[in-house]
Amino acid sequence: MYGKFQKILQDELANIENLGLYKRERIIGSPQKAEISVGEGDGLLNFCANNYLGLSDSERLVEAARKAMDSRGFGMSSVRFICGTQDLHKQLEASVSEYFRTDDAILYGSCFDANGGLFEPLLTEDDAIISDALNHASIIDGVRLCKAKRYRYANADMAELEKCLREASAQRLRIIATDGVFSMDGNVAPMDEICRLAEKYDALVMVDESHSAGVVGPTGRGVAELYDLYGRIDIFTGTLGKSFGGAMGGFTTGHREIIDMLRQRSRPYLFSNSLAPALAGAGIEMFKILNESDALHTRLMENVKYFCREMMAAGFDIKPTQSAICAVMLYDAALSQEFARRMQAEGIYVTGFYFPVVPKEQARIRVQLSAGHERAHLDKAIGAFVKVGRELNVIKAVDGERQ
Repeated sequence: MYGKFQKILQDELANIENLGLYKRERIIGSPQKAEISVGEGDGLLNFCANNYLGLSDSERLVEAARKAMDSRGFGMSSVRFICGTQDLHKQLEASVSEYFRTDDAILYGSCFDANGGLFEPLLTEDDAIISDALNHASIIDGVRLCKAKRYRYANADMAELEKCLREASAQRLRIIATDGVFSMDGNVAPMDEICRLAEKYDALVMVDESHSAGVVGPTGRGVAELYDLYGRIDIFTGTLGKSFGGAMGGFTTGHREIIDMLRQRSRPYLFSNSLAPALAGAGIEMFKILNESDALHTRLMENVKYFCREMMAAGFDIKPTQSAICAVMLYDAALSQEFARRMQAEGIYVTGFYFPVVPKEQARIRVQLSAGHERAHLDKAIGAFVKVGRELNVIKAVDGERQ
């Protein structure tokens, strides 16, 4: 029975291969950090990880995970409401809500699960969800699982958002859903204007902080800190898999009644195993690290400023960024793959992104900076970008330009 379907798949995969768009996994044989080992080759400098604060190989987190396993075991073998809740889970939820200054928090296996399980338990066909066009796939899927009426506005377009809010005025409830930082462009949602419009049209506000928490704001605590919006954003979702240690786990945090309802009805929470004790223990320790000092965030922002300034000076087309994401625009999908391949030969590990991950003819190299990068790492990466950029006619050599 599989034969006909197999031929369809083989033809489509061959087409992807012929277009130069086939995704191949490169195997890392070291901890995730600024310098990694890939395959059997020499070490590469990694510029495509979500390891914004450089905590993925933190000895403190490794030790905290080890202690949690020693005292609480390896796994939970249960969902939370049966016999899957340990004291570590409650402590981590308290740490999340303290960090975001909310009433309570609920843990998930990932932020994809948090977003996927958010809307359906809270909203009905009498309600409306108004979503930014560039929201993460997990928000889009969560919206699809909900019966609420759907509206969409162009990325960060406040005039179009207001139009959607006016059109949704007949619905019982309205919720605006947005990423805090948009993962492919690196821009921050205009949360001050979003909250102003939400208050004008009596709407709730939800923001996914996956790429913004730990990064934006004076001390990196996300969009509420950046725009001073504590108490005006109703729901935050986020991940432990990026700035917050880079492992696994997601969360939703906000008003107490919202979190209580999610505990009762959110399907990814009710029907998935609890977060492993090691992840919970390391998460608790991670928030202790962030509460002790802003040094990691400060170093990250210094790295971002330096890298973007030097890349623009070299002639690259860089999207404006307020985050740790620097989109180096190439526009052509096949070019982005060839560029990434040549960068690896230069010792720099980056990835080319193209449709459907980004819009057609918007292919790019997405560079992600980390507090774990040293200035020498940045200079080597910039030098490699310039060399490959000239080879592929992306930038031109100019007298006095970086050699």
